[in-house]
Amino acid sequence: MIIVEQVQNQLQKREFLEFPARLYQHDKNYIRPLNKNIEEIFDPEKNKFFKNGECERFLFKKNNKTVGKVAVFVNGCYEQKQPTGGIGFFDCINDQETANFIFDYCKNRLQEKGMEAMDGPINFGERDKFWGLLTEGFIEPLFGMNYNFPYYKDLFENYGFQIYFEQLCFTRPVFAEVSRIFTIAHEKNRRNPAISAQPIKKNNLPKFAKDFTEVYNKAWASHGEGKHLEEAKVLKMFKTMKPIINEHISWFVYENEKPIAMWINIPDVNQWSKYLNGKFGIFEKLKFLFLKRFKKNEKMVGLVFGVVPEWQKKGIDGYMIWEGTQHLRKHTDFTITELQWIGDFNPKMIKIAEALDTTVTRKLATYRYLFDRNKEFERHEILG
Repeated sequence: MIIVEQVQNQLQKREFLEFPARLYQHDKNYIRPLNKNIEEIFDPEKNKFFKNGECERFLFKKNNKTVGKVAVFVNGCYEQKQPTGGIGFFDCINDQETANFIFDYCKNRLQEKGMEAMDGPINFGERDKFWGLLTEGFIEPLFGMNYNFPYYKDLFENYGFQIYFEQLCFTRPVFAEVSRIFTIAHEKNRRNPAISAQPIKKNNLPKFAKDFTEVYNKAWASHGEGKHLEEAKVLKMFKTMKPIINEHISWFVYENEKPIAMWINIPDVNQWSKYLNGKFGIFEKLKFLFLKRFKKNEKMVGLVFGVVPEWQKKGIDGYMIWEGTQHLRKHTDFTITELQWIGDFNPKMIKIAEALDTTVTRKLATYRYLFDRNKEFERHEILG
């Protein structure tokens, strides 16, 4: 018999964090997320999505031992064709009956709240963290990326979940040959005296936050499910990221002084945080700073890439990529770059990634389960 406990007290919160650490203790590729990054998602004071949604966490126990856990949520900002709830932070022993019990419980909770489907595993927040189920490429995860055992795929699909969209992660060696398409585009735009490229500078984050917001909103806000960003919130995000910003790997392109493109990369923080065992107290912060200074990090992560509409298809992407690549090869230790996942519904970005001679090194999947089993299942709409 499985007993369900809603996570409410400190002991249960601790178990929610410790269960996956025990489950994956013999998996050399598992990197424990920082406890604070998990707990902040479930803190109404820190997670803005509580303003338009609700979230609950549950532990599932058999014979007084935890056999699974999950978060169940309704997000008012998550607009889909039918009312769709979410499940995330799912972990489970390798047992289909246990998984079915958990999924049934989630389904019933969401039906009570008027939902007609559930997506998972997703985040009660933005798509840039803890989103999707790993289905291929069981290697060390990037910071903020879900990691799971291969058998999770069977647990989801045997229950009846179907892939709503796939999340593709592209990787390339920093010193690999850059496509001639990009070098030709670079040469063409380099001759234009109005065009210049600048790396981000930590001492002028307000300027770059403003430029990022302008490019992003023009390039993405009206594109598919993109959303409008506010400059103040972007600046806050930049300030939060300041300790890990590397000034050699994030670039902006300008026409005179007007921002027209941006390419944002950061070091893979997991290459340092994997030594902290999920903790981030005073001692761990000091250890992190020590590792950041003295332990070479050879992996960088591509977060976002954008070109304003009037400059698209004019080679500015190639100019920016080659300008930045030449610079970072001289000034950093990075040997590998991995693009934060690109949805299979975004052919434009996939085409750019493929032009970089990248390789798909891992795939994640966002699954959907329709409560009406007779309703026709539809995959995510292709953008553009």
